[in-house]
Amino acid sequence: MPRGAKAARRAHARRWPMTVLGILFLVVMIFPVYWMVNSSLQANSGAATTTWLPLHPTFAGYATAIQEQGQNFVTSIIVSVGTVVLTIAIATPAAYGLARFRMRGMTVFVFALLITQMIPSIVIANALYALFNNVGLLNSYVGLILADSAAQIPFAIILIRAFMSSIPPSLVEAALVDGANNFRAFISIVVPISKNAIVTAALFTFLGAWGDFLFALTLTSTPEVRPITLGIYNYISANVQSWGPVMATAVLASLPAAALLIFAQRYIAAGALGGAVK
Repeated sequence: MPRGAKAARRAHARRWPMTVLGILFLVVMIFPVYWMVNSSLQANSGAATTTWLPLHPTFAGYATAIQEQGQNFVTSIIVSVGTVVLTIAIATPAAYGLARFRMRGMTVFVFALLITQMIPSIVIANALYALFNNVGLLNSYVGLILADSAAQIPFAIILIRAFMSSIPPSLVEAALVDGANNFRAFISIVVPISKNAIVTAALFTFLGAWGDFLFALTLTSTPEVRPITLGIYNYISANVQSWGPVMATAVLASLPAAALLIFAQRYIAAGALGGAVK
């Protein structure tokens, strides 16, 4: 047998164990998602009575979830979208300033942004509770949006700045020579080029705000302003004997994030690679 054929056969034989291992890892990661969907389709499914397959599927759990958790879904959407708008509106020009202009103390400022990512959220939440209590922002959409934005803005700045640092300065300089000011060059040149990074930052911001639990638990106490994460938490204690509506709520809460990840995956890949190559 030719040497090349033997090498190809050995390489093929080595791929099989890795393929099997990859399938096993995939099954382990997907199984909780399957069990969540499976439980949501079974009537009065408890922890010990849920079967492996939904032989008699029902959507009663979804109807109950929409009826009882609908307001919480609306709250999460308002807070998440508001957080994305505020975060991108602040992070994009800030990232451009850090990438474009060289000033004393810039490195220290970027390092401070990294440090903020290491502060435990509970510390920030406790500090914000005292502040929001004094200014009347507890149990409000504005309070949750500001809290989530405060947590997401540093990461968004770091992510967008990494991409903008790779933009050739000659592009902006050409616009300035043509008579545009820095703001016009930023809006007309930098923002369109940085679309992938901005979309990536917006997606991570949305996911962070959508999945927030600590700020919601600390800064809200009324059902009128209660995100879906806190709604599920409170829902479990009232439905320990019937997990169908709870799992249906979890499935519905996962759909926006899954849809956004599928829609924006090409922007995420392009934004990550663009920010990594300078």
